Amino acid sequence: MEFYRLKNNPGAVNVSDIPVLEYDAFTEQTLTLLKKREHHAVDYFTTCTGNKLRFFILIAGDDTHTIYLYSHVQDRNVKVLNSLTAHHYPMHVFEREIFEEHGILFVGHPWLKPLRYPNERADRNAAMSNYPFYTIESEELHEVGVGPVHAGVIEPGHFRFICHGENVLHLEIQLGYQHRGLSGLFASSRNMLHRALLAESIAGDSAIGHVLAFSQAAEALCSFIPPSTLQTERIVALEMERIAVHIGDTAALCGDVGYQLGQAACEALRTIVINTMQDWCGNRFGKGLIRPGGTNFPLSADIAGHIMEKLDEVRKRFGNAADLVYNNTGILSRFENTGTVSLAQARHLGAVGVSARASGLKRDVRASHPFQAYTEMKYSPPALDTGDVLARGYMRKLEADISFMVIMKLLDTFRESGSDISPKPDYLMKFKPETLSVSLTEGWRGEISHCIITDETGEVLAARLKDPSIHNWTMLALAVRGAEISDFPLCNKSFNLSYCGHDL
Repeated sequence: MEFYRLKNNPGAVNVSDIPVLEYDAFTEQTLTLLKKREHHAVDYFTTCTGNKLRFFILIAGDDTHTIYLYSHVQDRNVKVLNSLTAHHYPMHVFEREIFEEHGILFVGHPWLKPLRYPNERADRNAAMSNYPFYTIESEELHEVGVGPVHAGVIEPGHFRFICHGENVLHLEIQLGYQHRGLSGLFASSRNMLHRALLAESIAGDSAIGHVLAFSQAAEALCSFIPPSTLQTERIVALEMERIAVHIGDTAALCGDVGYQLGQAACEALRTIVINTMQDWCGNRFGKGLIRPGGTNFPLSADIAGHIMEKLDEVRKRFGNAADLVYNNTGILSRFENTGTVSLAQARHLGAVGVSARASGLKRDVRASHPFQAYTEMKYSPPALDTGDVLARGYMRKLEADISFMVIMKLLDTFRESGSDISPKPDYLMKFKPETLSVSLTEGWRGEISHCIITDETGEVLAARLKDPSIHNWTMLALAVRGAEISDFPLCNKSFNLSYCGHDL
């Protein structure tokens, strides 16, 4: 086989060292690698230079802690290729995106529709208003549309249900109304701080996960290795973000089944966590805390002690609240066997993150491709196997428990060691020319990846950003199939996928 093996996360490679294969060999190698259950596609995308398209694929070897990287080059006028999705379904989102951007028809693709309608789409006639929804002709069936304008403060997204009475036969999800174009903004920006601010804006509830992924990708391009204190700060912040969202999602699930005690208690606890983050860096979502090369808000013994005190209180109280929630027979009757996605289905869809682990698929970057302070840990992610709302809800409790332990362990070590103060950010970093860097983090939803490619002068030629939601939206559509339409809000909250993270 011909591939470049990245052994570190983050990692960087000279573009000239990435093998270029003919498409038949490219396809055969990809399908061979993906036959192994410990392998999955991190990303598959194209760059355009002159009249040539270069296809890059990144395949994670979760068992070997490596990423396999190789490519294919072809003329832009070639518009027909055999589909990888026909043989390995998780590739469907990547091929749909390439089809949308470059008009390439993937023969054998079972669902070749636009993914998000960016402004730079190949077919200018394709628009949200003429999206080719799946339909069934029958007098006994009816369609129900939800969105794209929602009752709450939420990103735009449209859900089209085909129902038989109250039972959902099919759900199709249409996203991408905003035409955000963040990847293009990254590539065109010449300011490191601006790029960090863009990273924090990819998905507001994953600001830390994304800006850490960007910072790692940038640092890999100039061979910067963060000192241990900086690594500690970054992982503490990442796990605080995880705790805050998991507690907030528990509140949302309680609200959807009318359990106001659990909702109010968890909302208050989430507020304590994000207010503690604000005490540290001045922003409740951690914006401004993580920057390439360093931080403007270094951890101190006092701040570490304050975080430990507040999180210890939250840990105890959230444990009590979770006990009340998951021992309530009324709640269990609504959560159990609702919105079930099996292990086989999760694997077939290429699921990632907490939703995948709720179905028994133990896919977690902290264990498979450790980064920052995780490289010194033996991290083992929790997992359940029922794949229903109950599993996805209870996973929030299990994940938060581990996050509390990780933070306490890191801060204990920090306070005992009297660690050095972290360096200031370096916004004048010089990137290596003609180099590709890859960075993975495990955001609270799952696998975040950032990939940056530089030109011969070291400027950013292309930036590829991926939020975990892109893998999991089809899981939601599958989860509600056969359920009553009234179960949709509960299923939707149990996944809590990102609309804006999809629309890049």
